[in-house]
Amino acid sequence: MSRLAKPSRAKRSGPHLPANAFDAPPGLPAPLPAGEHILWQGRPCGFGIAFRALHLTLVGVWFVGLALWAALPAALSGQALEAVWLALPTLAIGTGALLLLGLLGWLSARTTTYTITNRRVVMRVGIALPMTLNLPFALVESAGCRLYRDGSADLPLRLRPGNRIAYLHLWPHARPWHVNRPEPMLRTVAEGDEVARILARALAAHRAVPEEVAGPVVLRPRVAAGPRLATAS
Repeated sequence: MSRLAKPSRAKRSGPHLPANAFDAPPGLPAPLPAGEHILWQGRPCGFGIAFRALHLTLVGVWFVGLALWAALPAALSGQALEAVWLALPTLAIGTGALLLLGLLGWLSARTTTYTITNRRVVMRVGIALPMTLNLPFALVESAGCRLYRDGSADLPLRLRPGNRIAYLHLWPHARPWHVNRPEPMLRTVAEGDEVARILARALAAHRAVPEEVAGPVVLRPRVAAGPRLATAS
């Protein structure tokens, strides 16, 4: 799921609500400051997370192999029915595991919101413990894009040296195998080519703005691969 979006304000209701209770756009922890606007907002594909992050196919092949291994002696001895009964428990457990991984992939996608503004990337992630990651462009060294055949894409963000987020805090929204220097990643976003262009234009535009004009930025998580696109200076 992806969409181009503009910030909107919802009407407040009730006399006891905080003044800014409904001012923050969906997926953002607070109202946008003056001069900042949303360029794109969307969610990852649930099937993409299940197959590419949770390795649904590999798990399925593993359980099928275990089932064949359990049934092989009986099958070689000509006891076909016995072979089937020996394989069934492993296949049942494997089916349950696949359903659980599929559910986790769906939940991860439903509870995630990626936002690209003209100043930063915001990642709202987490199923049980939601966490908001603010990634200002001033801290992004480069961005990459890996396109898939279905049109979705992974967009990893390489942070400047000295800025680090724990890999476990990011997963599955992290570039695979980059544990020593974790890279936040917009995973399996639909219309990946278009989203990559939006991100590249935003990073390129930020390069033209002096950092003293943009103001100081701090990378602070809060609890509640491919070619380079652009390099932020």
